[in-house]
Amino acid sequence: MTLRVVVADDQTLVRTGFRMIIDARDDLEVVGEASDGREAVRLTRQLAPDVVLMDVRMPVVDGIEATRQIAESDSPARVLVLTTWDVDAHVVAALRAGASGFLLKDIRPAELVDAIRLTARGDALLAPTVLSRVLDQFLRATPDPAPPPSLRNLSGREREVLTLIGQALSNAEIAQRLSLSEATVKNHVTAVLRKLGLRDRVQAVVAAYDHGLVQPRRP
Repeated sequence: MTLRVVVADDQTLVRTGFRMIIDARDDLEVVGEASDGREAVRLTRQLAPDVVLMDVRMPVVDGIEATRQIAESDSPARVLVLTTWDVDAHVVAALRAGASGFLLKDIRPAELVDAIRLTARGDALLAPTVLSRVLDQFLRATPDPAPPPSLRNLSGREREVLTLIGQALSNAEIAQRLSLSEATVKNHVTAVLRKLGLRDRVQAVVAAYDHGLVQPRRP
């Protein structure tokens, strides 16, 4: 199956470069390009891509607001945010808006392609170089004005799994920690996302911090 991608960036050369990298792969295809956030939202609704590569700073509507509009719509598209900055408030704002991942624009072509594939199948990600700093320094420092989804519907085991997701553990690591099979952990993760109305694993990490299940480490 070919994964459909929309590239949103206000720089023509950047969009062209991403298109060349993506279209060179047999399983990926750029189906649309947007030069601002409003156009990105429109193309996402019109073309139903699997993944939207979203620049943070764009005219008319910025990438964060565009991400929010896509996440709040019925679109199944997942948003992968790219920027030239690493850890700052833009990262947290994008995650809270519903982004499924965050990568720096200087990422290597092979890593970009892998990130698109991972994001499309729901294995949301952050750039490894910024993950721990984002979680520890910013998520609790910039609380969401909206209350996080309630944990009342989660079982005790599901709360444990959510806590470990918040610590950035993989399913295999959670399985080892709780002496469970990976298949059982996967079922718990699916239940957590469904019960809390979360799009993917990154949103579960944010929820774990918002609920205080995971505390930021002191510098």
